[in-house]
Amino acid sequence: MGRLRRLAEATPPSRDRYVDLLRALAIIMVVLGHWAVATIGYDDAGQPTGRSALPELPWAYPLTWLVQVMPVFFLVGGYANAASLTAHRRRGGDATGWLLGRSARLLRPTTVLVVVLAAAALVARALGAEPSLTRTVVWFATIPLWFLAAYLAVVPLTPVMYPLHRRFGLLVPLALAALVALGDLGRGLGPAAAALPNYLFGWLVVHQLGFAWYDARTERSPHDDRAEPSPHDVAGEPPDHRTGLRSRRLPMSRRAGWTALLGGLAVAVLLTGPGPYPVSMINIPGERLDNAAPPSLALLALTTAQLGLILLLRGRAERWLGRDRPWMAVIAVNAVVLTVFLWHLTATILLVGALDAVGLLPTPAAGSAAWAAWRLPWVLMLAVVLAVLVAAFGPVEARTGRPPAARVPGPSSGGGAGRRWWATGRATLTAAGFAAVVYALVDNAVTPREAPEPLGLPASALVAYLAGAGVLRLLRSGWGSRG
Repeated sequence: MGRLRRLAEATPPSRDRYVDLLRALAIIMVVLGHWAVATIGYDDAGQPTGRSALPELPWAYPLTWLVQVMPVFFLVGGYANAASLTAHRRRGGDATGWLLGRSARLLRPTTVLVVVLAAAALVARALGAEPSLTRTVVWFATIPLWFLAAYLAVVPLTPVMYPLHRRFGLLVPLALAALVALGDLGRGLGPAAAALPNYLFGWLVVHQLGFAWYDARTERSPHDDRAEPSPHDVAGEPPDHRTGLRSRRLPMSRRAGWTALLGGLAVAVLLTGPGPYPVSMINIPGERLDNAAPPSLALLALTTAQLGLILLLRGRAERWLGRDRPWMAVIAVNAVVLTVFLWHLTATILLVGALDAVGLLPTPAAGSAAWAAWRLPWVLMLAVVLAVLVAAFGPVEARTGRPPAARVPGPSSGGGAGRRWWATGRATLTAAGFAAVVYALVDNAVTPREAPEPLGLPASALVAYLAGAGVLRLLRSGWGSRG
């Protein structure tokens, strides 16, 4: 508690606490949503199995509009990445160094999950477990990694996409949204694979809006007395006085909030009612289209409505976060927020296994009164198990500090040409490390859950992940910089 209080007291006035609150709430809602809709049963072999209860709960489809908050995470991710990259460059760092620092915050807790699951699968195999069963368990535990794969594909593009935003403003997410619409048209008329680029284009739309929020927060505006001096103004770049879609500042007024909320809701209703998109914003097995995987135009309409609501609640939330206790709670959650997300389905597996072992695993039919009554004790028990996991593995994330601000390291000899060669090689290796990790996470996601994988994860995915994460770790340590 004393450490949290010191961190709260040391928070600079320029920090947007609302962004941290939204990140924490987004992850908590994802965790609670996954737990709440889970239904547990037994397969033909008598093994416990789990799935979503949503197919049996069509009345709950509109409620997914409230709990589908992955866009909020990408929104605050865009804000945080723009702020972090700007600060890193002002301290003398380069884009590659920033990416390496970002990789530490994202990959250290993820590596712990991957290594622990692979080791547990190896032990289970040694004890005689079937590889297909081991794979099924690990597949469930690694479901959160599909989201991380998308985020790790977006983050390395920040040094390119943020300057693009600074030049073209809100035209960039508009153009990306048009590409999403083309992808939706392709999968509506042809194969579902036609929309695969939407995994990148859709989340980039939301990420770019985070850039616009950051610029609105930091650039002086004659219409916002609370705006602060921009780092770009300090560097000599004039503030943005453009209006319309070429503006790089997100409109932050209450009028803009109401427009986004009501307009986004109206478009989402039209797209999912008379339109071709499903009502649910979470995947429902058997649906022709999926609004979230990959992101669809309907999800972007909902994102617009969510953004409007965020703007409308901003003033009240910022006043509340000015108090010590709420802000300390937000700091505590954000210190382990990725750990919470990564391990919440592992907590489900452990609880199911424990209850099954003692013969106390309830398996009420999805949507029944017994199933509904079981929701509260189920979530409370899962929270206890997850708390134990976070206590064990959370310190890895909590100890990950801010990336160093050093300039590009270079060999001790070779002059300017040698330094340029090393800078290019360092950037290439960093990109390759990110690409290997993203490939590994995607490979794991598309490998069938019944595949006979002795290590739980596909061997190719495990090798690629460890190679990519290892290269990024070596580069963060300054490997090769001494010549």
